[in-house]
Order: sequence, then C-alpha cells, then structure tokens
Amino acid sequence: MSDEKITPAIATKWLNKKEWAGGLEISVHKSVDALEFYHQYARNRKAWDKAFAWLKDTDLETIAPGKYKIDGDNVYASVAEAPTKNPDDAKWEAHKKYADIQYVISGVEEMGIAPISRAVAIEPFNESTDLGFYEIPEADCRYYTADSEAFFIFFPQDAHRPCIRVSGYDVNKKVVIKVLV
Repeated sequence: MSDEKITPAIATKWLNKKEWAGGLEISVHKSVDALEFYHQYARNRKAWDKAFAWLKDTDLETIAPGKYKIDGDNVYASVAEAPTKNPDDAKWEAHKKYADIQYVISGVEEMGIAPISRAVAIEPFNESTDLGFYEIPEADCRYYTADSEAFFIFFPQDAHRPCIRVSGYDVNKKVVIKVLV
C-alpha cells in the first residue's frame, strides 16, 4: 500500500472496495474523510486491522459496558449503554493522539462533525485524557444520524459532537474504539 500520489478519487475507490475491513460487514459512514483514512491506515495498518477485527469478531449485542484492551494503549474499546443528551448538553470534542471509531450498536443518536481548525477551545486541552472541548460556529457544522448501519471515524482534525438525542431514542448502546495515530 503506497502513500504516494493518492488523490481523493483513488482514496474513495480504496474505501469503497473495503479490503481494509477484513470481512467486517458494517459500513463506513459517508462522512468519513476517505483520503485521511487512507493515509492513517497506510501509516498504522496493524492497529486499524486489529480494531476492525475486534468489531467483526465481538458479539456487540451481548458485550457488557466497559473498557476492552485490543492492543495495549495502541487500540482499545469503550462500550457504554447510556442516555443520549439534549443538544445543549452535548459538547464538541476532539483528540490529538487517537482517532475514534464510533459505532452505535443499538438505538439512534445524532452526531455533529466540524473541522477543528474552526474550533475555539472552551477549556484547556487535557493531554492525559487526550480530550479537548470546543465551540464551533454553526455554519461549519454538519449533523448526521448514527445507527447500527454504519460507523463513523473521527481523526484529530475532526471536532465531533456525539450522543445527541433523537426523538424516541433516549438510551443507546455504543462502542468507541481508540486507534493511536
């Protein structure tokens, strides 16, 4: 897998071919930056392969909430079954060391995505938790419905606003897999 001269069109073709998925049947959400995913996967294929293998081989319907080591601190998963949030309570967040694979196992939520370059920090970035909270101009935000049909990937340049309540879905079960970038 070469990382040279990859255009967005080539990356999209690679993404849609799904060889990277290792047999994982869940789709990647249309919002995922194919070019960034291509580059991140090329840099750390083993970690991404472990993350997708874990998603494929784990019985997500019955797995208990908790933290699961996949490859030490390089790749790990957090499973939660929790209430979704009112929009005013859902914060914009971003990470510097990890990409997030977020997948709603059951239930539905809304997720916001915006470029971190447009964000204004509302508190200092916490290096130990790899977490920062932000405000984003509404004009720079895109929102999508998240359900069990597709997973999202958020890279360090992506601010994201997960867990927003969708009418009729007060609780969901979700996994977030952290992949060291």
